[in-house]
Amino acid sequence: MSRDFSAAKERLLELQQEYQNRIDKIEDHIYNPQDDLNEHWDDQAISMRDNEMRKTLLVEAKQGLTYVKNALSRIDNGTYGECTVCGEDIEEKRLEAVPYATLCMQHAS
Repeated sequence: MSRDFSAAKERLLELQQEYQNRIDKIEDHIYNPQDDLNEHWDDQAISMRDNEMRKTLLVEAKQGLTYVKNALSRIDNGTYGECTVCGEDIEEKRLEAVPYATLCMQHAS
């Protein structure tokens, strides 16, 4: 029996847009800082720390976007919802919680 993943695809497309918006905002803050570095060392340290945090968030957002794009590809090729280890169906509740999941609960733990 074939499962209908139209709702999952819709959710993944929403997530894709959310991640892309997040990436665009973070990159804008990194490459077009809203505040110039001040002459004070303390202010420079805070700006550098904030920039490092943004870079970390950017990496995480890009990884999330990759997960989502891979899940959309799996929908297109008919392998979405299958555990990549055992080939069994991934539980619906797991896919609802993590729509880009690649492992069933047994193999995720």
